[in-house]
Amino acid sequence: MAISMPFFPLRNPFSRVLPPSCLQSRIRVRSGLVMRSSHGESVRENARIEGRESNGLELLYDGGYGTHSVIDYLDAATEMIRPDGGPPRWFCPVSCGRPMNGSPLLLFLPGMDGIGLGLILHHKALGKVFEVRCLHIPICDRTSFEGLLEFIEETVKLEHAASPNKPIYLVGDSFGGCLALSIAARNPSIDLLLILSNPARSFDKSCFRPWLPIVEAFPDQLHVMASYLLSFVVGDPIKMGMASVDSGLSPLETLDQLSRNLFSLVPRLVGGFADILPKETLTWKLGQLKSAASYANSHLHAVKAEVLVLASGKDNMLPSRHEAERLWNTLQNCKVRYFKDHGHALLLEDGIHLLSVIKGTNMYRRSRRYDSLSDYLPPTITELKVGNEKNRWFNLGTSPVMFSTLKDGKIVRSLAGIPNEGPVILVGYHMLMGLELAPLSEAFLREKNVLVRGIAHPIIFSEKAESPLQEMFPLDFTKLFGALPVSASNIYRLLSSRSFVLLYPGGAREALHWKGEEYMLFWPDQPEFVRMAAQFGATIVPFGAVGEDDMLQLVLDYNEQMSIPFMRDSIKESNKGITRLRTDVKGEIGNQDLHTPWIVPKIPGRLYYLFGKPIKTRERMEEMRDKEKANAVYLQIKTEIESMISYLKKKREEDPYRGILQRAIYHALCGSNHQVPTFEP
Repeated sequence: MAISMPFFPLRNPFSRVLPPSCLQSRIRVRSGLVMRSSHGESVRENARIEGRESNGLELLYDGGYGTHSVIDYLDAATEMIRPDGGPPRWFCPVSCGRPMNGSPLLLFLPGMDGIGLGLILHHKALGKVFEVRCLHIPICDRTSFEGLLEFIEETVKLEHAASPNKPIYLVGDSFGGCLALSIAARNPSIDLLLILSNPARSFDKSCFRPWLPIVEAFPDQLHVMASYLLSFVVGDPIKMGMASVDSGLSPLETLDQLSRNLFSLVPRLVGGFADILPKETLTWKLGQLKSAASYANSHLHAVKAEVLVLASGKDNMLPSRHEAERLWNTLQNCKVRYFKDHGHALLLEDGIHLLSVIKGTNMYRRSRRYDSLSDYLPPTITELKVGNEKNRWFNLGTSPVMFSTLKDGKIVRSLAGIPNEGPVILVGYHMLMGLELAPLSEAFLREKNVLVRGIAHPIIFSEKAESPLQEMFPLDFTKLFGALPVSASNIYRLLSSRSFVLLYPGGAREALHWKGEEYMLFWPDQPEFVRMAAQFGATIVPFGAVGEDDMLQLVLDYNEQMSIPFMRDSIKESNKGITRLRTDVKGEIGNQDLHTPWIVPKIPGRLYYLFGKPIKTRERMEEMRDKEKANAVYLQIKTEIESMISYLKKKREEDPYRGILQRAIYHALCGSNHQVPTFEP
């Protein structure tokens, strides 16, 4: 039976209620959903009344993380749990703000608490690119599981009818994950994207379940003890306390702020759970959870939607790790991201940036198909900080040195010789395993505030790169910072949008080279990127990079692995079904078999980069149309890169800080933020 209900105001500062005049003239109300008007306007259109307009996202924009904490969740929950006699309803958190034009709808389906504030740490980040609505189920409401499904389903169908070409995101937390799976099973023809945080489908296998009869049998006076146990089972208090600790503090300052957070948080958690889930409500919710898990399990075969499972390694309530593996093996289109150090309440813990996970898995889109250019969202300042932290020891150990060439031919230690505006193509040598990528991308962001869009092998974006317990770093960060599959159309579109493009003509063969092939270029004969650059008047900047031989020792290369039967079979099997590049190129340059070189690290030396004098094709557009002249430029670029590699190999011998010991002493004396000196170019 469908449930018809009004849009109830919520007593908390995180939900936005429209003024009565707007309700009368701009919207219709039906079944708890603020419907679109006959002019196609939604709740968000009323943001214009407040004088806000949608703006595009800037590079390294503020994602809004660190502004809310679990304490804010508990404060808002205290207001929202007051009985009002109302049924389940949707609300739009004020802190989400107004999203970009054309943003898709995101419906948050809460866990057992039912409050709908489980995304409070993510409201500002998600609100920039989604129209966020959260489901609130009052603590005294006794709507059946089937009734909740019908209510959510009606919302999904109405939104789909209003915008049939837009996807609808269902973010389900625990119990909400079962709701999301059930909705997807019942509506296979609607374009749904499911994001499931520790879904409770495996509730029957929970180690917590044998204790439930005891918890349910607690007298009312002892229910606070059940809440006490529940508060420590649901999440990691330390991770929750860290969510509001300021970044950039010293270890002692961090410890002090965390201690104060825990001192105020832990008592609030115990009391908060007792208020949010009183005994009668807890008993009802547990019954609902059993029904939800049973329904989701029996209808899993009907789920056709794209699914992203977020699984915690320290979930004390559910076997989330094993559940993620089962879903990955069962569902047709499923990705998993595994967070080994986090608990059940994943979305309320520090270090989890939901929007970054969505972006890193290429699951953010505004139409039926993902577009690597129009759907791409630039990295946030938080993502840059996280990336820098992940690469911190690598950068400290290698102390990358960047040189560029000015118009007059002078070499300087900076990126001053590189144009500030695109379109620009950076063409260079691909080190073993792509060691040069992260420092290069970071340097352009830091010095020139420019995002370099790397052209990468399609395997990075395919199902072959996925695994049932895949953690987020590093492939997801490659996508976060602009990588997209190699294709002529992608390069064409990047240049037409005046982007900075990073191109390696040597491709995988160069990045996975064999013994004795360090610093050799494996370029094909076709000068197509030169002619395409000329078509858009793009500037070509060749560059060389050295240092891999000071960092890695190649133990088993491709030839040696292919001579070992079981390794040869593994390589052949892993290369089945992948997109083959350069199928028209013969010989070693066309050998694009992917494999994992066996390497051992060395005591790290140093990475050196030299960007050559920019080649402006705008002044030679007519000339470049001739294939022979374009080929001459192509060979000139290749020769320049080989010369730059030779130059760096020779000059690094003059660097007094090439060794890590000398750099460590310098850092100890001057601090890690100081730039380590090098040779004079």
